[in-house]
Amino acid sequence: MKKNLKKGFTLIELLVVIAIIGILSGIVLASLNTARNKGTDAAIKANLANTRAASEIVYDNTSSYATACAATSTAAAIVEVESRNGTATTKWGKCNNAAGAWAAAGTLATSDIEFCVDSTGVAKEVEVGTASSWTGVVCP
Repeated sequence: MKKNLKKGFTLIELLVVIAIIGILSGIVLASLNTARNKGTDAAIKANLANTRAASEIVYDNTSSYATACAATSTAAAIVEVESRNGTATTKWGKCNNAAGAWAAAGTLATSDIEFCVDSTGVAKEVEVGTASSWTGVVCP
């Protein structure tokens, strides 16, 4: 009776394992990229939504929203939207204000949807081009 003392894996077995690892890593990397994009959109929405609190502080101090867009945190949120999206003309942040109201909007990084918040408490997504051409102080 002869014992087979050779131990190890065959070339086919190693290639199959490498192929499986490659497929799994490709799936994970694709999912990671999607999650990163969704995180960027969530950050843009949060920054714009936080402008509401900053603008209310401005209103409490001055009884007017006339300087709401110039407030440090509001301006920072708009800059953040622009920096996350780049400087392409379709990716922007915008803020309009008047004595009695204000509104801010920005294009989401992963789509052509614009997110708008205003002094009436609205926080919504609008079609691309709707907010970019808008000049009012409420979300379109």
